[in-house]
Amino acid sequence: MIIGTLQVKLRIPDADSLKAKRFVIRSMVDRIRARFNLSISEIGSQDSWQMALLGVAMIGSEQRFMNQVLSKVMDILRGERRLEVIDSRLEFL
Repeated sequence: MIIGTLQVKLRIPDADSLKAKRFVIRSMVDRIRARFNLSISEIGSQDSWQMALLGVAMIGSEQRFMNQVLSKVMDILRGERRLEVIDSRLEFL
């Protein structure tokens, strides 16, 4: 069993309130959850208007496949015009 984790630090430049930030984050989380079989949640910076920290976790038996899926998650986040990826960290246990 292999556990893949991805932490992504995001900036939402147009968010002028927590409500606006949460709308953007919620739509991204729902979109990723619907497309991939993994866990995703906001795990940090909940009180910041323009910053967010997302945590993604996946369990599987092939690291190569999991790496491909988590890379696709990053592609979706990088392609979203409403947010900016500041940093990311991918780990396999």
